[in-house]
Amino acid sequence: MKRYKIIFSFFIGLLLLGCSEDLMDEINENHNDTAVQTVENIMPDMCLKTAVETVGFDIAWWCTVYIEHNAGTWGQSSTADRRIGQESSSLFNNNWNALYDVMNICADVINITDPVSGREPSNYGGRGVAQILMAYNLAVATDMWGEVPYTEAFKGVENLQPSYDSQSDLYPVIFQLLDDAIVNFEMDGASLPENQDLIYGGDINAWIKAAHSLKARYYMRLTNVNATAANDALTEIALGFTSADDAMLFDHYEGVSLNNPNPWSAFWFERDHLSISSSFFRKMDVRNDPRREWFAGAGVTLADCALIGEAEQTQGGYPQSQLSTGYFTSRWSAPTPLMTYHELLFIKAEAEFRTGAATWQNTLEQAITENFNWFVNVYEKSPADASAYFTNNVLPRLTSGNELEEIITQKYIGLFEAECIESYNDYRRTGFPEMENPNNATVGFVNRFPYALSEESNNGDNVPDVDIYSDKVWWAL
Repeated sequence: MKRYKIIFSFFIGLLLLGCSEDLMDEINENHNDTAVQTVENIMPDMCLKTAVETVGFDIAWWCTVYIEHNAGTWGQSSTADRRIGQESSSLFNNNWNALYDVMNICADVINITDPVSGREPSNYGGRGVAQILMAYNLAVATDMWGEVPYTEAFKGVENLQPSYDSQSDLYPVIFQLLDDAIVNFEMDGASLPENQDLIYGGDINAWIKAAHSLKARYYMRLTNVNATAANDALTEIALGFTSADDAMLFDHYEGVSLNNPNPWSAFWFERDHLSISSSFFRKMDVRNDPRREWFAGAGVTLADCALIGEAEQTQGGYPQSQLSTGYFTSRWSAPTPLMTYHELLFIKAEAEFRTGAATWQNTLEQAITENFNWFVNVYEKSPADASAYFTNNVLPRLTSGNELEEIITQKYIGLFEAECIESYNDYRRTGFPEMENPNNATVGFVNRFPYALSEESNNGDNVPDVDIYSDKVWWAL
């Protein structure tokens, strides 16, 4: 009997030796971390990163200083205000990498939902969302940097040094992505998971309106290079948002603790780098704009504000944004606006003015009214009479030759802070409103972002040679 036990043990040992590697692979596999993700599981990441990292973080915090909504009064924001070190390739490295991270995720979803080769070929809704968010993030990338990789990007180890596409080639791609998204959303069977869609909660029709509204935004970006831009925008506006309820928002911040707050509030609380700029406050002050109190606080005067480009470094020494600094209030849970209804109305007012439509003043008043309502409803501000403000303080400024400047200035005031990326784009496109930072004359206005250190190090042969102060992006020429 003992002999049989020894023989049996011998064969068991051989068996174990022969399959130990396979067994160990099976044992070590994490069955809770699948290697194949579904679009439903990926979608929250696309929405979250677009809203927080692309719209809500550093890019906006740089733009708010360049566009003079806020003055930089501490740390890197102060050096931006004084135009110190803005050419550094390390300055925007994190922004660049975050953008390409979310675009890689969008590209994965577009591949997964490919109608021929994808493993979810009938997921039209997921494909549409990925196409819209790819267009959105690509637009931010090319608007901030100009030429960026796209055609040869998102291929992983197959191409670690992609070439750069010109902005004039990328804008047709952006429009095509949005058009394709609309087609996918209109396919029979198109649907979205309510809980995973962190922007519209599974509402296909809302995504379609967002695609048309974004097309209007991007058409108006091209007013310097496309003679039909304003007419094209109006065509899309007719199919876009019809009320504030349609706005493209990310509204999933906790707002009751330091966990998961609105990023602008977190930036104020953790860094305290920004103060209301004298330049921005002056534009409201000369118009007797009731939003002064909403943005800067009750009783604040121009003399209290941080002198743009010259303010002393201080944390809390100047009036700060009342939209960001409210502690444990609705401000900490305020949504991140990817695109608002009032922005679309400001676009419409400009497009109507450019095309000679007689309704542009009415549309401008509507845009201002919707903007007032936005701050009342989102930030719990006391109501103000938008109609009286328009009649008494805006209408007298709409004199011959001054119309476009006032439209853009009203939009600039209305997009304060959380929507400042669009104000940065508008200024580079139109030259309105007038900037007052004295460092613009001595050093230069930052017309585009410097390329990332990661690109300089790993893809240097393809990185364009640009001067951020003198070289404008294509649509701004």
